[in-house]
Amino acid sequence: MSKANWLDKLKERWGVTSGFQVFIIFVVFGITGSSTAFVTRKIFEFLEVTSDTNFLYKIPLYILGFLIYQGLLLIFGAIFGQFTFFYNFEKKTFGRFGKLFGKKPAPKSQND
Repeated sequence: MSKANWLDKLKERWGVTSGFQVFIIFVVFGITGSSTAFVTRKIFEFLEVTSDTNFLYKIPLYILGFLIYQGLLLIFGAIFGQFTFFYNFEKKTFGRFGKLFGKKPAPKSQND
């Protein structure tokens, strides 16, 4: 019995078929993270937010940063031909927030 390597495990978990797709997904995550850091840093500079700024003032800005990340993830995913993967990834991410805040899934009807 041979153990599946990390690449095979990722392909199975993410539902992709090639190592190249995994590479592209990593590239998109990297570009998105770097771009989000750049954009949010510029927003913080524009609003003159520093380490001394009240945390309660920063919370909405961190939420904005998260939303910017999600938007850029879809944009860069589309540019690199992986929109479907990242769209499904975000649906899962936001679904977890629903579970976190107690949102119950809608009951399935008999017609489904």
